[in-house]
Amino acid sequence: MTAQLVALCFDANDPLRLARFWAGVLGWELVDDPRDGITLLPGDDTGFRIRCLPTQEKKTRPNQMHFDLTSTSLEDQRRTVAKALELGARHIDVGQRPEEDHVVLADPEGNEFCVIGPDNKFLADCGFVGALASDGSQEVGYFWGEALGWPLVWDQDEETAIRSPHGGPKITWGGPPVAPKTGKNRLRFDLAVPPHGDQRAEIDRLVSLGATRIDVGPQEAGQVMMADPDGNEFCVRASR
Repeated sequence: MTAQLVALCFDANDPLRLARFWAGVLGWELVDDPRDGITLLPGDDTGFRIRCLPTQEKKTRPNQMHFDLTSTSLEDQRRTVAKALELGARHIDVGQRPEEDHVVLADPEGNEFCVIGPDNKFLADCGFVGALASDGSQEVGYFWGEALGWPLVWDQDEETAIRSPHGGPKITWGGPPVAPKTGKNRLRFDLAVPPHGDQRAEIDRLVSLGATRIDVGPQEAGQVMMADPDGNEFCVRASR
């Protein structure tokens, strides 16, 4: 059975502070799970958790993926930006043009995210977490569609997007040029094999789709680290 996307993991120098920030912005519940550590539980249709994991490494480059948060009006967009700034975000310049309707921010650890204006039609049917916008190739978009069993909802000019049949955010890849990968990503996906599923068979399936197994040092019990065709790390957990 196809593994499910269960969490988006953030590497963090201060996991609790980062979790409190995102709990405040998203309105999600913060829990200290004995198995998953500091975790945010979605209060909407997002469909996956956020895990904040400790690391000593500092952020040195733009992340491979970031949140696009949606707005219902200009006033709603201003409220979201003001709340994020109050909680510890800051404005950043990533080359956005003045006429663009999104506001680019960074969370307390420098992770980029956008607050999108109300006229964005691509995210019009999505919730507050509209998208995980990713730097990546068309090939990797196809891979993740097959890996998760999610249909393509956009495939044009080498840009791709997929979305769960149950709704929630889109995952998008911007196509070329794709930034060269240097070092471990600070954000990654956690997949889990469904109850009574076969982890080894699922890993073999993912390898057949273009993933590779990787060694990143000691890992939690029951986890296998892999990389997608663009080299982005992700984890496959055994069923619980």
